[in-house]
Amino acid sequence: MSLIGTRVVRREDPELLTTGGNYVADVGPANALHVTFVRSTMAHAELLEVDISGAESHDGVVAVHTASSLGLTPKPPAYAPLNQNMTRTWLATDRVRYVGEPIVAIVTTTPEAGVDAAELVFVDYEPLDVAVTIDQGLAGDVLLFPDLASNEAFAIPAAPTPELFDDCEVVVELDFINPRMTAAPIETRAAVAEWSEENGVQRLTQWSCTQFPHRTRDGLADGLGVEHSQVHVITPDVGGGFGAKGGLYPEDLLVAELARVLDTPIRWNETRSESMLGLAHARSVKNQVKLGGTRDGNLTAFSFHMVQDSGAYPAIGALLPFIALPMASGNYDIPNVRFTAQSVVTNTVPVGAYRGAGRPEATIGIERIVDVYAAEIGMDPAELRRRNLWPDDAFPVVTPTGANMDSGAYETALDLVMEAADYTALRAEQARRLDDPTMPLLGLGWCTYVEIANPMAAGEFGSVQVRPDGSAIVLTGSSAHGQGHHTAFSQIASDLLGIPFDKIEVRHGDTDEVKRGGGTGGSRSLQVGGSAVWNASENLVDEAKKVAASLLEASEADIVLDTANGTFAVAGTPAKSIPWSEIAAVAEKTTGEIFVAETDFTPPAATFPFGAHLSVVEVDRDTGEVTPIRHISCDDAGRIVNPTIVEGQVHGGVSSGMSHALMEVFAYDEDGNPLTGNFMDYGMPAASEFPSFERVALETPTDRNPIGAKGIGESGTIGSTPAVQNAVVDALAHLGVTHVDIPVTPQRVWRAMESAQS
Repeated sequence: MSLIGTRVVRREDPELLTTGGNYVADVGPANALHVTFVRSTMAHAELLEVDISGAESHDGVVAVHTASSLGLTPKPPAYAPLNQNMTRTWLATDRVRYVGEPIVAIVTTTPEAGVDAAELVFVDYEPLDVAVTIDQGLAGDVLLFPDLASNEAFAIPAAPTPELFDDCEVVVELDFINPRMTAAPIETRAAVAEWSEENGVQRLTQWSCTQFPHRTRDGLADGLGVEHSQVHVITPDVGGGFGAKGGLYPEDLLVAELARVLDTPIRWNETRSESMLGLAHARSVKNQVKLGGTRDGNLTAFSFHMVQDSGAYPAIGALLPFIALPMASGNYDIPNVRFTAQSVVTNTVPVGAYRGAGRPEATIGIERIVDVYAAEIGMDPAELRRRNLWPDDAFPVVTPTGANMDSGAYETALDLVMEAADYTALRAEQARRLDDPTMPLLGLGWCTYVEIANPMAAGEFGSVQVRPDGSAIVLTGSSAHGQGHHTAFSQIASDLLGIPFDKIEVRHGDTDEVKRGGGTGGSRSLQVGGSAVWNASENLVDEAKKVAASLLEASEADIVLDTANGTFAVAGTPAKSIPWSEIAAVAEKTTGEIFVAETDFTPPAATFPFGAHLSVVEVDRDTGEVTPIRHISCDDAGRIVNPTIVEGQVHGGVSSGMSHALMEVFAYDEDGNPLTGNFMDYGMPAASEFPSFERVALETPTDRNPIGAKGIGESGTIGSTPAVQNAVVDALAHLGVTHVDIPVTPQRVWRAMESAQS
């Protein structure tokens, strides 16, 4: 029986749930010293003096370093399209630009000594005016880089097009904020660095909690001025990444540099407070959307201007409008589309990628304005969507924004959710409650979406080795941090090789063992990492047939593999067969090398998962409290390898997206001081605060990889946030409310109701 498409129990979980994982904090040299960072307490200030003398004389202190003592120089952003004059030094020099920016590194024998010594560092600040909000960053009255003319880090200008809305009967507009949040993984950042001499060359081994081991290796090498071969990155278990652990941080480089300067292993474990002020933040976008069409609901023109908050130093987050661009008009057949964007720096934590990275930002723009349009013409928002979705028979299709979409069934997804939810009955219940003041208001919120998975069409490495005992080792350049790689990749290899699932071991995360790799991000692991394992498995079968042909004295073309028991035989004469164990043993004895096949899989293009979400919420008439009571989704991910893993990914994604809509926001005061810098103040939901999610299955395989898989890790997040927001507005629509910003806190909803009623 094929394992692909079956509910194989995740093999990663027993160890994680019993003895626990093996994280960066658990590994590395036992004699490593500890580094503590002194961080800015001001959002924007000149550094007049940094006095480290008190810390230097404290017990347990080995060394105290500033940018000058380490000889650090300003570095431009890593991505060429960003403003290369917005430079950063790993430790602040002349000024600080956000609360939490590292200024001093203290190396101690114990972490406790580092905390105490940090209190003895005196920093004399000259406060500067701040640009905290997106509008302040746009205005440019406060320049974070005073030698520049503006705070703009990146832009997508308008293409020369005729006026889009001249022939429209109906035009609606909306400006709103998609607020700042943080990834908040359970495992905070950590790194351990050790230099050693190998063949007369200094070589760095760094243990890192990252989503991209090979990218981390190359970034460390480039930053430290050594060859890539001089860096060895090891990534053990990673306790959540969500995109925020996709890049290299100044602290990662500083740990390696301190280990080199002091010639001793160095360890850094981030505190939760540091994580809230150092790990990349997310979202923080101003949306200006405009939608036009006919009175009977045909959408003909759409414009979207996105302003992305980059935080203090532009990085991957500043480029997210580039990912949002192809997704701007969602899954709607709108003939005239214009997308423009700006990214601006502000005196806040730098913004990076977070679950969806550009696609949720695009989706919430189009999905909110579609609901506004539906209200304007008096049409049910589900019907307006149905009229304008790309039809199921349109694929493949290239949209006006350049999205080359592979396969889809958008109408089918919408219909499946309507049927599962009993949409007609829900609308009837909503109307009944309007006439019953004792009942909470009911709101129904839609989101139909499409996303671009593996947007840069990145490739991946994979290899499969069969050992003389008949077991197999799979190596992948993809890196797991909770997605179920070990299970899914084992299913693929087992299916193609006929080797039992429990005799296959999946390894990743060691750049010396795995020759090369792309890593994990953008919902690409199965579609490219799994496809590399698929192709390597097929190649190994071909090589095994050559060995079997020789042993069976037959033509290679006549050799067949029985995947039911993992044996090779001549077609039509299965009585005499050879198992994998014998193939591997003979091959190794003959060649003196392990029996392995490896490959690099590069897809021809990205894939386009899609879906439909319906969120059902109650709103308390007196307090404005929002309670989600149902959430039904249909998230297509192409061919499904393991339904249990897919459901888990959808549930995690929906939780994340709903949380952002309901409560998650990283807030600052007017001076740039964080107001939600710990888990006491930052809204983090518990599982008990959500309903049981309802998922409707749908598969539309892609032809862009041999598995037929797309991606699923970010879909739930993309669809759920606007669905919840739309549901809240829908519940209040009878009062004349047309928009409520997220998070839809009780205070915000209550004020919207009061304002409408007054």
